[in-house]
Amino acid sequence: MVTLNGKPVTAADLLPLAFINLGHFTSMRVDADGGIRGLSLHLERLVRDCRIVWGAELDRGRVRDYVRQGVEGRDGPCTVRVTVYDPQVDLMRPVDAGQPHILVSVRGAGAFPVDPLRVMSVPYERDLPQVKHVGLFGSLHARRVAQSAGFDDALFVGRDGCVSEGSTWNVGFVDAAGTVLWPRAPVLPGVTMALLQQHAEHRIVDITPSVAKDSVAAFATNTSIGVRPLAAIDARELRTEHPVLRLLGESYLAVPGEKP
Repeated sequence: MVTLNGKPVTAADLLPLAFINLGHFTSMRVDADGGIRGLSLHLERLVRDCRIVWGAELDRGRVRDYVRQGVEGRDGPCTVRVTVYDPQVDLMRPVDAGQPHILVSVRGAGAFPVDPLRVMSVPYERDLPQVKHVGLFGSLHARRVAQSAGFDDALFVGRDGCVSEGSTWNVGFVDAAGTVLWPRAPVLPGVTMALLQQHAEHRIVDITPSVAKDSVAAFATNTSIGVRPLAAIDARELRTEHPVLRLLGESYLAVPGEKP
């Protein structure tokens, strides 16, 4: 099901996204009981990014209404993506666009837990990393490069030689003392990462590839995968069973959902 401002979307409505690809979004997992972990944080992201991308204020109430409409009557968990864009945007004058519309799409969600990932270090930095924008070419190209080399996904390393994030996920590491380490780098402020930081001792530090590979465990995290262990970084094998990973996974699943 896909709607634009609460009404069925048309092909003409979607052409600006296909041809110009200017907008931002958030994806939320809706559990079987209708709850969404971190819903308030997702709404804050949309409002914040709308100011950055469109210079406009987004109505949270409208977003909640459209999300509620999208999931009404569905059984089982699902993923809702809310994309904010202006169908009237012009390639030569994007500054003239400032009437954000709300596109809501709903699809089925996978089950937890998710199999561990084997990742490959790839030199890459996302454009405007603080915004969850629709420009995914670079991230998906990096993922394809990693998969072509026999890995599952890419782990980004910036020009400063430090690890930042994954292609569509934040990354965390566990040191020998059991402390969770998050990269001090320009990254997307992930909702799942924020929820985990509320429930586990952590530090934000510079993480070089050697520090990452010396960690006792590592994990990817976003709303679709929860806490997903990393089985390897390049040629370095990592533990996929660790008490801290188990605690993080349990803590995340215990976060109460909010109803839209």
